[in-house]
Amino acid sequence: MKFKQFYLGCLSHASYYLGSNGEAAVIDPQRDVQQYIDEAEANGQKIKYVIETHSHADFVSGHVELAERTGAEIVYGQRANTQFPTHKVKDGDELMVGDITLKFFETPGHTPEGITILAAGTEGDPNKLFTGDTLFIGDVGRPDLIGSKGFTAEQMGGMLYDSLHEKILPMPDETEVYPAHGAGSLCGKSLSKETWSTLGNQRQFNYALQPMSKEEFVKLVAADQPEVPAYFPKSAAKNLQGSAPLSDLAKPKELSTTEIDNFDGVVLDVRKNSEYGAGHIPNSVNIGLGGQFATWAGTLIPIGTALAVTAGTQEQVDEAVMRLARVGHENVIGYILIDVYKGRMKTVEQISVEEVSEITRNSEDMQFVDVRRIGEYNGGHALRSLNIPLDKLERDIEKLDPTAPTYVICQGGYRSSIGTGILENAGFQKLYNVTGGTAAWIKAGLETEIPKANYA
Repeated sequence: MKFKQFYLGCLSHASYYLGSNGEAAVIDPQRDVQQYIDEAEANGQKIKYVIETHSHADFVSGHVELAERTGAEIVYGQRANTQFPTHKVKDGDELMVGDITLKFFETPGHTPEGITILAAGTEGDPNKLFTGDTLFIGDVGRPDLIGSKGFTAEQMGGMLYDSLHEKILPMPDETEVYPAHGAGSLCGKSLSKETWSTLGNQRQFNYALQPMSKEEFVKLVAADQPEVPAYFPKSAAKNLQGSAPLSDLAKPKELSTTEIDNFDGVVLDVRKNSEYGAGHIPNSVNIGLGGQFATWAGTLIPIGTALAVTAGTQEQVDEAVMRLARVGHENVIGYILIDVYKGRMKTVEQISVEEVSEITRNSEDMQFVDVRRIGEYNGGHALRSLNIPLDKLERDIEKLDPTAPTYVICQGGYRSSIGTGILENAGFQKLYNVTGGTAAWIKAGLETEIPKANYA
């Protein structure tokens, strides 16, 4: 068996290639599909099946393009309402890829149409279980992403319990588990950094697989889930409709200083937070390529918004356009390299945790905003900081005074830089990005608080 995991850190997404005896299958492909075609060519194999474990919500898949370019069949669970030719599978169905037997199990819970795939190769190859978003390493799929389809989180949680206990957990401990996402994904709440495991290990250490009643399980997995990003339903719908090939998308044009200053849309600066702070186009928003760029771009900017990219190099522009398309942002109108921009730039002072700590003790009019998620904030935060999670900042901006000096902190400095851009667009003038974030604050031994009540 030829096997390869493709892991995309920006989206915490894992896709898979399986090959045997001249044939191959790709499971849960990302939107840019050339790498799978290259893998098949390198192994002298033809891609026979493109399999989706479910309709993914956090990224746009390239299954239609990959099938068109290779002649492969697209495979989904029988409940998937796809709008393209699809090989629908149900419990117990099997497909052959060379000498590999793929056995399918319907495992609803994260989504109604979810499937899990057991790959059994020739003697000596361990069985591999591709669990999609049903079972993660250290977690299980969240049951609250598809309320618009007529199911409650409690109903989906009950389905998830049955899928795990009736379909997956009866398998042997040595079965290898390969999920579709890892740590950082919003498809669960406590995913491990490990990208694969064994079922025996998960049976022992995964909190959601410990002995409990269905009612206890439902309550546990539905609690404390992060807010669903607005782009998730759009990505899920596009995956059932089928996305256009990346090569068909319009190429962004180079913009002049005048054009970027008058751009009717969002100017997205993709450089490092320190570079953005040192000088940026007024009212641009910084989402750096170095972090979870695509996820935050999809979360904070409505899909369909006209975008212009500010970058340091042409390579950064090209990378940004690709990564934006992965979450459904296909409306990148233009770009400008920062060295070409001739207008008057704005700055955001980068300030150390020691300086902020001193200011919190001596200034009454300052405001100190922690833009991390509620769970992170509740685990400990800087003295006098107010928690407004980044995805709620624009909505709850009236809680802040735009005339007061405003210091923004996150865990390391990435999300706080995004926050300063949002606040600048809202008219805040005295903005400071706290370098090193809460991690640096705690490491420096500065005073840390534990909240008595959650952000509401």
